[in-house]
Amino acid sequence: MRTKSLLVSILMLGVLILSACGPAAIAPAASEVSRALSITGVGQVSLTPDIAYIYLGVHTEMASASEAVAENNIQTQKVIAALKKMGVEAKDIRTTNFSIWPSQNYGPDGMPLELKYAVDNTVYVTVRDLAKLGDLLDSVITAGANTVNSIAFDVADKTAAMKEARDMAVKNAQEQAQELAAAAGVKLGDITSISFYDTLPYPVFDGYGKGGGGGAEAALAVPIQPGQLTITVSVSMSYEIK
Repeated sequence: MRTKSLLVSILMLGVLILSACGPAAIAPAASEVSRALSITGVGQVSLTPDIAYIYLGVHTEMASASEAVAENNIQTQKVIAALKKMGVEAKDIRTTNFSIWPSQNYGPDGMPLELKYAVDNTVYVTVRDLAKLGDLLDSVITAGANTVNSIAFDVADKTAAMKEARDMAVKNAQEQAQELAAAAGVKLGDITSISFYDTLPYPVFDGYGKGGGGGAEAALAVPIQPGQLTITVSVSMSYEIK
């Protein structure tokens, strides 16, 4: 029995010695830190508006609702006829509001005067020939429009300008990346990512009149200046650094 126990002990000791002499476990190598340069380029293109949107209408007040509606209809039809005479197509004239309500006026002593009924009819007009805009406004106000709320200038087709702004933004980003790499003493590798963000200009509104024939007539002496709209595109690019 002692001999058998001695053999078992010798075998276990051999296993321990062989284990101790075995190859050590190798830890995985740490991943290399990526070296990159990120830059944002900007491109801007200014456009001259070639289209305008106008809210204009007719406001009437009469002793009865039926009289107010009848008078408003007559004046509104004259305004629409004037618009068409100036070359505005029917598809570019859209009614956006028709409302009627009792209007209570008061005298200097604060006492209520005769109750009247007010009617508003507002149309949204697209003007595609800005050269005629001043004459068009003169014509519709003469025809009976006494509320001209605002004028919005816009560009009908921005496709080409958007492409130009993106190209400018990419070129700007590339130039900046090359300048930074040269200053830092490194070389640019492949582009790893590209993203862009564009900002389309909203129509620029310009107040023209705020109801009442007097305010609109005074505005006729003011020249119409469409100004310019600006499209802005930002392009972000990342490069590998060698």
